Amino acid sequence: MVMGEFTQDTDLIVIGGGPGGYAAAFRAADLGLDVTMVDIAERPGGVCLHRGCIPSKTYLHLAELISDAGRADAMGVHFEAPRIDPAAMRAWKEKVVDQLAEGLVTLTQKRGIQYLQGRAVFEDDHHVRIKGRDALRINFKNAIIAAGSHAVALPGADFGRGGRIMSSTGALQLADIPKRLLVVGGGYVGLELGMVYAALGSRIILVEAGDRLLPGVDTDLVGPLKKHLETVFETLQFESRVTSVDAGKAGVAVTVERAGKAETFTVDRVLVAIGRAPGSGALGLEAAGVRLDERGFIRVDAQQRTSTPHIFAIGDIVGGVMLAHKAMAEGKVAAEAVAGMPSAFDVRAIPAVVYTDPQIAWAGITETEARRQGIPVAVEKFPWKFSGRALTMGAPAGLTKMIVEADSRRVIGVGITGRGAEGLIAEGVLAIEMGALAEDVALSMHAHPTLSETEGEAAEIFLGAATHILPRK
Repeated sequence: MVMGEFTQDTDLIVIGGGPGGYAAAFRAADLGLDVTMVDIAERPGGVCLHRGCIPSKTYLHLAELISDAGRADAMGVHFEAPRIDPAAMRAWKEKVVDQLAEGLVTLTQKRGIQYLQGRAVFEDDHHVRIKGRDALRINFKNAIIAAGSHAVALPGADFGRGGRIMSSTGALQLADIPKRLLVVGGGYVGLELGMVYAALGSRIILVEAGDRLLPGVDTDLVGPLKKHLETVFETLQFESRVTSVDAGKAGVAVTVERAGKAETFTVDRVLVAIGRAPGSGALGLEAAGVRLDERGFIRVDAQQRTSTPHIFAIGDIVGGVMLAHKAMAEGKVAAEAVAGMPSAFDVRAIPAVVYTDPQIAWAGITETEARRQGIPVAVEKFPWKFSGRALTMGAPAGLTKMIVEADSRRVIGVGITGRGAEGLIAEGVLAIEMGALAEDVALSMHAHPTLSETEGEAAEIFLGAATHILPRK
């Protein structure tokens, strides 16, 4: 201990103020614990609120409006070409972020949670020092680590360099609208932000090391998106690798290698979206006895408990699916475990959504994974070209599929491509979690005409009772 240093006691310290961290802190406070939450940002919300989920969805909504205006031309409604005002767009995004962040500040205060801005570093398994604050040390009974993750850079091409080589954080700053933007990575981050910039007028070159977009997602769900991207992106290059990036004042010289041949070209900016790494490196975890796996993720059990029994970890830093809602669920489990409740993370269906145009959403097991594991399944699909509501919206390219156990007909997976998939997937999640049969979904009345009908009709196909598609002979 440093001479004159103040040590503060708390029942629970939560390290990280993102969705997982604040969900854990709120739940623990509601259960009567004295809680201290620490984050490097001035207000809670984490990357998701300030530099990720919310800013990106704000811009994606605007991109969707631009796209819809273009589609309306074929429906007899004609709009002038949009006038893009990046400064006003940034202001709108900041207004949304500020409103949500202030709401979290209020909830934190009203729950009696102490919020500290700074960087927490473990000294041992019961003490944390807060860097950035003078002589502040926390003596905790329990800790929940929710320190998140950070974007991975290309080798030899760190983010920055005059702002021309961007992570998702840099792209969401919307400094300008580049004429040509190279997107490295065909995952959801690259596709979502690529579509934003394409809608704003950028020519998009996408380079993906693999042979397809969105690895791990069933190809039939990705198909409509790929077809649309071929019309709005300049090029899609698969099985290609960026081998050189040289940022200068006038642009970025990029070399891409494919099938042993190298091509060099110049773009205005580069967005690197090749994955995220756990934020475990600067926490002093070894001093607390917290063990990591070979990739730097913290090892936890079903209660989110680490190798040090009174220290828990949640969210991106424990690996698995890196989604905010998974972190929030894990945070509540950890808080309840700290409070002595018999809580455990036991989730059958973690919904995932890609907010592209069209959207893609899925939950439970994918068809690809079921086949790989040798699980006997039956799969049925309802194409949206037979959906009255989809046609009224000019969105016939969608698809709803249902995956059931071959013998029991229990729903174990649902996938949807199309407008509003983000909301539609909730019915699939509930069906999987409740152990519903295809009959249960089919016999639940769905309003007509709605997109949710496509889920009911997909289930009805198993019964041979679908209305808007012919039964198999």
